[in-house]
Amino acid sequence: MTDLPDTYRRLVSTVTSEGQVKLSLQEMPLPSLNEDDVLVRVEATPINPSDLAVLLALTDGTQFTRDGDAATAPLNPAVQRALSARAGVDLPVGNEGAGEVVAAGQSPAAQALIGKTVALAGGGFYAQYRKVRAADCMIVPEGTSAEEGASSYVNPLTALGMVGTMKREGYSGLVHTAAASNLGQMLVKLCAADGVPLVNIVRSEAQASLLRDLGAEHVVDMTADDFLPKLIDAIAATNAYLAFDAVGGGKLAGQILTAMEQAALRTQRADGPYGSRQMKQVYLYGGLSPAPTEFNRGFGMRWRMGGWLLTYFLEDIGSDAAKDLRDRVARELKTTFASKYTKRIALSEMLDPETIAAFGKRATGEKYLVMPQR
Repeated sequence: MTDLPDTYRRLVSTVTSEGQVKLSLQEMPLPSLNEDDVLVRVEATPINPSDLAVLLALTDGTQFTRDGDAATAPLNPAVQRALSARAGVDLPVGNEGAGEVVAAGQSPAAQALIGKTVALAGGGFYAQYRKVRAADCMIVPEGTSAEEGASSYVNPLTALGMVGTMKREGYSGLVHTAAASNLGQMLVKLCAADGVPLVNIVRSEAQASLLRDLGAEHVVDMTADDFLPKLIDAIAATNAYLAFDAVGGGKLAGQILTAMEQAALRTQRADGPYGSRQMKQVYLYGGLSPAPTEFNRGFGMRWRMGGWLLTYFLEDIGSDAAKDLRDRVARELKTTFASKYTKRIALSEMLDPETIAAFGKRATGEKYLVMPQR
């Protein structure tokens, strides 16, 4: 084992009292380890949509300029008020990552991980080193690189969580929006493997073709003139009355509920003025659109709209069931849950305004991987 440095670099996001969001690199002392801790030399960590809200503080990525050893952008006054609790706090960023365990506490479980490549989540992975509990590490399968394991938590477990929620709540099919994303492509493969009917909502014909090439049967383009009739047909064919919406803002969630109601009425009678008896649920799990969520209540009286978060799902199912999901991810890391990256960048490049603008636009099919050891 090579000698460890005394310090390491990490990226932090700070909301300043001057009304800016600042991204900067900090030099930190290497942490000391408790008995059950390990030190991971972070080799790869992705930029997920869930990272961007913290990293950019709800600010457009095109607004950043270089300011010495930092990149800054002005905050909208409303955003500054909403994030007032963050003022002056340096927040480490990066939900998940992978790398080699280079030091460990004295417990047998921690010592057993020395030299292993592990993947895990927990925040603060845009850093060269990360102290974590040994129990939180997932050893990646033999022959799997840190890069292949870097995205083994957020997207794979979210896809499994969506299917798990469907089963727990008694539904038999799913609707998913922004479906050509890295997560969406995993969900297509997962649902095909598990025999789950899936309706995919995309934003272009190119995205639709991408999913069909993966084997998706029901793909609907929300920009097409016949979007709503096609969505009704797809839901009727799949009995997909549970939806996960990554967009959040705008009219899409309401349109999905409307389409679900119209699909249900093809086989059910309306219960007077109250619509069908079919329960319809849309979970908002993302915020690709910052606009208000709008809907017209033309979908009866049996419906729900709420929030869904992976962390809460894993807490609800318990540690044993969560471990079973992680074990499945490990087994299928190179197949069902494989990730593709369009660009690899160093920590220092995350302060480059052009790079921030590129990964900040959240373009489908463009996934960035941070390589902290570069």
